[in-house]
Amino acid sequence: MNWTKDELVAYILLYAANSNFIEDNRERNVIISKVDMQTFQNIHNEFDNDNDYQSIQKIIKGLETHNYSKDDLEELFIDIKLMFLSDGDYDVLEQNMMLGLKKILL
Repeated sequence: MNWTKDELVAYILLYAANSNFIEDNRERNVIISKVDMQTFQNIHNEFDNDNDYQSIQKIIKGLETHNYSKDDLEELFIDIKLMFLSDGDYDVLEQNMMLGLKKILL
């Protein structure tokens, strides 16, 4: 796995977007605003073939590879929350995803 930082961000945002099993168009648009369409497509294809365990392992490995600091992670969590809010609803599944990711990654 030799992801660029953009690919990692796309994967993390896709993982979060699927927390409530609904990948909303507005959430997709937020992801595409962070990375180019080709990156989004390639990472989406990979994401679709991964299970939850594989996704978490890839995210952890990617964050280690790109030496994410605590400040970098905080910025990433802001992006995740903005994506969650893009559809006007921050539901309980999204809130739980945020808590789970913070517990695992911080």
